[in-house]
Amino acid sequence: MIARPKTFEWNGKKFFIGHGDGLGPGDHGYKMLKKVFRNRVSQFLFGLLHPSIGIGLANFFSRKSRKKTGSSDEVFLGEEKEWLIIFSREVLTRTHFDYFIFGHRHLPLDIKLNENCHYINLGDWIKYFTYAEFDGEKTQLKSYQYHD
Repeated sequence: MIARPKTFEWNGKKFFIGHGDGLGPGDHGYKMLKKVFRNRVSQFLFGLLHPSIGIGLANFFSRKSRKKTGSSDEVFLGEEKEWLIIFSREVLTRTHFDYFIFGHRHLPLDIKLNENCHYINLGDWIKYFTYAEFDGEKTQLKSYQYHD
């Protein structure tokens, strides 16, 4: 996982790539949790736990998070309410990028932010089987099709 978003340039195209967690105006609960998990003291104390306890604790919080969000993470809120779209548009007021690519929402999205920029959310590999592909000229959101 990329801890902080990174910028890249390939073949004359500028990319802003990150997981997407904690960016933009919302996601307050996650932002607080992220501060706790990235705190060195918390990490040290977690490291003192026996692996079976640590993994059990991690699984507990993961299940709790999934129960809370349920399928709400799969609902498109509209461009004016999607935190990562709001964040991307704010960045665009200062710096040009051709593509903003994130994965935090687990919902496949390809939204044109302006004539020269797309916001792409990768979706996931469990339900949607989606990924992005850059062919040297453009980036497209694609879906893997399994064939027997």
